[in-house]
Amino acid sequence: MPNFNLTEVSSIWVQVLGFLVAVLLSGLITPMIRKWAIDAGQYDIPNDRKIHKFPVPRVGGVAIWGGFMLTIGIFSIFYFSQFGNNALDGILLGATIIFFVGLLDDLYNLSPYLKLFGQFLAAAVAFQLGVQITAVDLVFSKILLLQALCFPITIIWIIGISNAMNFIDGVDGLAGGVSMISALTLFVVALAMHEPVPALLAIMLSGAALGFLNLNFYPARIFMGDSGALFCGFILACIAVTGVLKTLTMTMLVPVIILTVPIMDITYSTLRRLWKFQSPFHADSDHLHHKLLKAGFSQIRTVSAMYLICIIGGIIASYYIGHLNEYLFTLVCVILFSIALVVITRLATRHSAGRLDLTQVKPDNIQSQHHPS
Repeated sequence: MPNFNLTEVSSIWVQVLGFLVAVLLSGLITPMIRKWAIDAGQYDIPNDRKIHKFPVPRVGGVAIWGGFMLTIGIFSIFYFSQFGNNALDGILLGATIIFFVGLLDDLYNLSPYLKLFGQFLAAAVAFQLGVQITAVDLVFSKILLLQALCFPITIIWIIGISNAMNFIDGVDGLAGGVSMISALTLFVVALAMHEPVPALLAIMLSGAALGFLNLNFYPARIFMGDSGALFCGFILACIAVTGVLKTLTMTMLVPVIILTVPIMDITYSTLRRLWKFQSPFHADSDHLHHKLLKAGFSQIRTVSAMYLICIIGGIIASYYIGHLNEYLFTLVCVILFSIALVVITRLATRHSAGRLDLTQVKPDNIQSQHHPS
């Protein structure tokens, strides 16, 4: 029986409340960040590699990070004694570091190698504070890792998932939606494995992503940028380590299946670039979502297809651990809530005065407002 009181982090009501508070805070912060980006001239300018035709405000990751961290701060006031572990400190500190690395890149276009160093620093901090892969579960046996292998495997996992989420951030609502769905799956898995703190982090990230998606669904009025994509990927990677890999006697495939969309894309992209003797950091327009667009899919259908793959991965993972019904119930509730939120918000703001929609502005009219990096 689920725990329906409000005194324990493991209570389903505490988890649901964490989701709702994160949605609310992220949803309130997003339009404020959008207004600041417009006033500051922080736009994502279209080019041959990008699919949007008009400048769109960026740095929306500030809203996701802010909504998530504020929610954690509020809950820590009431549940501090239940949050007391180094792994949580590592997740939050590392995630904040990688968020600011992404934010600096959004504002000033950092070099790929400087970004990679910042990501390594964030992952190393998380590892040092308890986010560690100490064993790899295969189908028939568990392999305990030597201490010398724990560090590189954990770092590669965290940096890889962080960048994987950044790679798929090329279509309106894709990275945010995949983050939300993946976080929901990790929430169900972690809760089923009696890991309430990772479960709470997952459901809060899902809520923060949804609050931002309200203005990021097609046609997007703001982009999350590297700050948001790297932050979401980092949190997901760390939750998979602390809430799944450490607690389940299962194959390594389960967290991989949960994060199948970003992993599939970064693997394909990296192998393709290496085959062409290009740097893995070389930007191009041959990601999986670009392939679907070139095949004639609309942005909405492309995002829907990627969402469906992510949901199928969640179904497989939750079926494997024997909690498929809980996952499907959670998914349906969140989808219905998301649809209602988006419809109500867009109906309420359709005729609002002074609302600047940059999708209706030609690039030449605002090019001068953009501060080149």
